[in-house]
Amino acid sequence: MPRIHHKDIWKFDGEGTAQQSDAIAGEEPLEINVRFGPADRRSMQSVAITMRTEGDDEDLVRGFLFTENIIARESDVVLIKRLDEANRIVVELSGKTKFDIEGLTRHVFTSSSCGICGKATLEQVNMAIPYVLRPGIPSISLSEIVGWPEIARRKQESFASTGGLHATALFDASGELLLLREDVGRHNAMDKLIGCAFEKDWLPLDNYVCLVSGRASFELVQKALMAGIPVVLAVGAPSSLAIDLAEAHNLTLIGFLRNGQCNIYSGRDRILDL
Repeated sequence: MPRIHHKDIWKFDGEGTAQQSDAIAGEEPLEINVRFGPADRRSMQSVAITMRTEGDDEDLVRGFLFTENIIARESDVVLIKRLDEANRIVVELSGKTKFDIEGLTRHVFTSSSCGICGKATLEQVNMAIPYVLRPGIPSISLSEIVGWPEIARRKQESFASTGGLHATALFDASGELLLLREDVGRHNAMDKLIGCAFEKDWLPLDNYVCLVSGRASFELVQKALMAGIPVVLAVGAPSSLAIDLAEAHNLTLIGFLRNGQCNIYSGRDRILDL
């Protein structure tokens, strides 16, 4: 569960002020390190510092390393452990796992609001997508998916108390909510969900639907493609680059999914009631 802080505040209600305790979404840095190489020549490298909400940190780390092409399978990870400091994690990679320091796609620091701004160059952004999406799978109904944001919202316990967290939810085609992760950073919430699915050996998620609570950025679509997710639903707006990437890989991208309405930007072949 995401960590929630409580602060004493003064609240104005239009008529007067009163002191009360307020629930605040946590945000702290997490340094991700990997130890790699053969048994007799192990090295350690810091690969990122990301601002995140504490909770589900191992899911976040697995998802981040997978979507950054550092690991490809669960056997690549021998151990995930914290250093003495609460906000430093080391991932012990298998000696057989190839780790290319020069090929890292991020600078050392990424923010909670935007992960893509940590990318080193635009050429490194469009990384190799490991899965090819199957046309028409899964099939979804617009009349059903318009109710899914509310299903996810009811499970967002931390958002309900703080109002300050993004969520990423995984549904099957029938509308059953399978996973939900929250974080102050939208890309972290996606990494946490993908990391959990990765650890469960569910990838590729080629028969499932992903719902994000905010806008659909290029990076969220890219991460979905990395996990083999064929449908991304967003409560907010998509960016132009997100639409371009979705079209290039035949991913179904739907935005402004709220108040019983939505916009379809790509991948119409998976929608039943068109």
